[in-house]
Amino acid sequence: MSDDMDDGTDAQKAEGERQGWFQRLRAGLARSSERLTSGIDRIFVRRRLDEKALEELEELLILADIGPSTAAKLTAELARSKLHRDVTPEEIRTALAEQIAAMLEPVAHPIDIERGHKPHVFLVVGVNGAGKTTTIGKYAYFLGDEGKKVLLAAGDTFRAAAVEQLKVWGERTGAEVLSRPTGADAAGLAFDAMTKAKAEGADILMIDTAGRLHNKANLMSELQKVVRVIKKQDPTAPHETLLVLDATTGQNAHAQVETFLDMVNVTGLIVTKLDGTAKGGVLVGLAEKFGLPVHAVGVGEKIDDLRPFDATDFARGLMGLAPH
Repeated sequence: MSDDMDDGTDAQKAEGERQGWFQRLRAGLARSSERLTSGIDRIFVRRRLDEKALEELEELLILADIGPSTAAKLTAELARSKLHRDVTPEEIRTALAEQIAAMLEPVAHPIDIERGHKPHVFLVVGVNGAGKTTTIGKYAYFLGDEGKKVLLAAGDTFRAAAVEQLKVWGERTGAEVLSRPTGADAAGLAFDAMTKAKAEGADILMIDTAGRLHNKANLMSELQKVVRVIKKQDPTAPHETLLVLDATTGQNAHAQVETFLDMVNVTGLIVTKLDGTAKGGVLVGLAEKFGLPVHAVGVGEKIDDLRPFDATDFARGLMGLAPH
């Protein structure tokens, strides 16, 4: 077979995978998109775009957790381009998808594993229940699939269930898991994990952390101590501090970002559980308000249901549109 035919087959396979992932993303966003599309259909049946329609649309966007200021920006742009024109629901959804994609494009950044760092250290933070441990497991699968040697550190030492869960993910992904007895010092574990990762030539070290927000002062001092001991071994680490957010919390995600930004230098977001909520629009508001990179989104329980974030695919999925 010629190289050209190989290239064609690879391109077809890649396009097939992209379409398959888009369908899963769209299905995962179904509860969010149904609320938006049915609302837009109701507002714009045989109707021109007037002030009353814009008001109703803004309210609908706010109810979808896009957030007041972002909703106001989106409707102001529609008013600028389409006010007093006859419009169809499809036109409105397409225009909104284009605007949302433009808002999200600057923050859509897959994680770039720099070759200069070995190990490349991920510190994973977030409230309990956000999906940190599952996200680490899914990322370990993805990185292992790329041929990377991955070490996982069970740094949520107060929750035996979190440690056990990470061990299960380690077995599923072939990644080694370093753990300590329940209640052990998380910073000590992080130090040991750095030592082990270096000694064994691991490409990636992913450190799970506690997320007990009810005692913020204790959590803050614990996380800051973890960062200090990591820096003792590598002043450039952690190379990523990923905040995992559960989309079902809606507007509460904003408060979580602010809280963790107070504690540590969050470098990017991963948004999980989009399939379990009608509040998928929260991601748009988060991007607009904080401008933090959105690295990946999760739309299900399967091991490959966490994928790099694509602004256009997300925007079109949110508006119930077909892929480009």
